[in-house]
Amino acid sequence: MTNYLYSIPSFNHMKKKIKNFIKNKKEMTLKFSHDKDSNVLYEWTNLQHPLKSGFNTFIINICKNLTLKFKVHVLRFLLGMKIGKNVGISPGVQFDVFYPNLIEIKDNVVIGWNVKMLCHDLTSSSIHVGRIKIGKNSLIGAFSVIRAGVKIGKNSIIAMHSFVNKDVPDNEIWGGTPAKFIKKNH
Repeated sequence: MTNYLYSIPSFNHMKKKIKNFIKNKKEMTLKFSHDKDSNVLYEWTNLQHPLKSGFNTFIINICKNLTLKFKVHVLRFLLGMKIGKNVGISPGVQFDVFYPNLIEIKDNVVIGWNVKMLCHDLTSSSIHVGRIKIGKNSLIGAFSVIRAGVKIGKNSIIAMHSFVNKDVPDNEIWGGTPAKFIKKNH
């Protein structure tokens, strides 16, 4: 996983860095350091235009009540998410409202009730934007949280109520807060 750390630049400079990051599909994360003398919550509008995040929020909330096949089509075409075949997305799944287009879900994945996938986070010292990639035949347990910049390998299982903040290799079962290796998935 590659991290780039930049000091928080001007609005236009930050937007340009993020736009280039989205185009460059090889990098998993992008970080901007934060001046501790200002409140990082005021920087979120540098990440995404409020109208765009409002639109994304509206679509994600509508999708919570749609049938499975229609939900997947809406997420693909209106939000730019990369979703494979036979993906099961339970009701209540919360996708990132700033960058849902950074989420990639391969074929035959099951995502449990009220899972959260966050492609950005704001801390007291940084702003972090990252992709989420979920491999084929994986299962994400209900009420889990997947953090920005995480890859979950194929045939892997994430236990219920887990917080995944680092990559999970292929064919493994992880769980807990933070998620840790439990055993191999045969």
